[in-house]
Amino acid sequence: MAHNYPIPDFMRDIANVEVSDNPVIIRSKSHDRYGVSPLLRQMLKGKTADVVVTPRTLDEVCAVAKAAVHHRIPITPRGGGTANYGQSVPLQGGILLDMTAYSGVVSLGPGRVRARAGTLIEDMEIATRKIGWEQRMHPSTKLEATIGGFIAGGSGGPGSVTYGQLQEPGNILAAQIVTMEDTPRVLELEGREAYRIYHTYGATGIVTEIEMPTAPAWDWRETIVAFPDYMDALRFAVDTAKAPGIIKKVMSVQEWPTPHLISAFADLVPEGHSIVSSMIATQCWPEFVVSVAARGGVVVSNTKGGEGPYGQPLTHFVFGHTLLHVRKNDPRRTLIEGYFQATDLPALVERVRANVGSYGPMRLELLRTPDGIAGAGSPLFIYESPEQMAQLVRLMQEAGARVSNSHTSNVRAVGKKGLDASDDAFKRAIDPYALLNPGRYEVDPAADAKFELELPTNSWSERVAN
Repeated sequence: MAHNYPIPDFMRDIANVEVSDNPVIIRSKSHDRYGVSPLLRQMLKGKTADVVVTPRTLDEVCAVAKAAVHHRIPITPRGGGTANYGQSVPLQGGILLDMTAYSGVVSLGPGRVRARAGTLIEDMEIATRKIGWEQRMHPSTKLEATIGGFIAGGSGGPGSVTYGQLQEPGNILAAQIVTMEDTPRVLELEGREAYRIYHTYGATGIVTEIEMPTAPAWDWRETIVAFPDYMDALRFAVDTAKAPGIIKKVMSVQEWPTPHLISAFADLVPEGHSIVSSMIATQCWPEFVVSVAARGGVVVSNTKGGEGPYGQPLTHFVFGHTLLHVRKNDPRRTLIEGYFQATDLPALVERVRANVGSYGPMRLELLRTPDGIAGAGSPLFIYESPEQMAQLVRLMQEAGARVSNSHTSNVRAVGKKGLDASDDAFKRAIDPYALLNPGRYEVDPAADAKFELELPTNSWSERVAN
């Protein structure tokens, strides 16, 4: 795709910064994992940057920002490229800002860790565990994901069953960003101000550092529990998630035949059984086993964290990673992102399942929210058409679930982040020329990218108990 930006002039202005105009590198860096969406595969086809820039210092980030503003060239920041929405695909070409070389832990202490944006989350975890702490939550892709990418594009993951999603107060401590002004500024955002950059796909500042809270590091047991009945599995998971004395990191409920579709689980799970994948602190294991037996479940795998017979950490088989494993056996399958919040969560899930069970098996992760335990997930269904997908959304909504749009890639359309006038004012102040990941989130909603399909979805931020 040809663009009319003065790239040679820009490259001369940042002569000391690593730059590549190699078409192979550009194509590679202009993609993430949006291929899990049959719609995004079409919507984002052929969209690439004009040049890839890899800064290694804060001064280099500022120099890139200044030159980009001077020449009016858009910048799309990128971390590890593990997202499923195409958030880091440059919609209008320009500069792909690869932040992975700007890495390293900046400071570390009890209860907190600060790192540069390109730092792998796994490297942060290694550092914090050396002093007896660990990340409160992380994406299922922590071996490949950067902390900047997680905050700018993620929402939660393993750990969210205890600490909620990233949007909850206290889950991000601070952020440093570089603005896109004629003379770029380096801003420190603390507390709730740091949430300005959460889940905006790099459109509200070039994220350079993130400070996160940590929790005491536990000795985790990874376990898979099989149940003949899906609803029994769900009720067990919800009861365990609610139990304040049981320390847990993961509660993922996957309906049969999902365990059969995940090759690594196929020999572990009995025919016809749904599973609960969980991580439980070792000292809570005896009580957990009692609860399993009371619900009629069977422990089919129980190992020390990271040592399971499935060959990878159990966190690689939950949240968005579940779909990646399922697609290896059936690449036709995809999902949407439902949000389940109710006083009686199993009853809500049962209503939704009655409406959409014919589409495919349910995948549900449990999360803690200010209103109690909620669920996130949907059927793993075989995609047929946009109309089929829209009908699935409507059927889930009719049963009481909320649904975000995981088959688009601008902030408003996805619907996981609530935006207000103060967010627009912040965006206008730090990016007055609308050069940061343009089309993802603009002050004027009409300037957001429009895709072929607008699903009848609603915001997760509008929590309504059913």
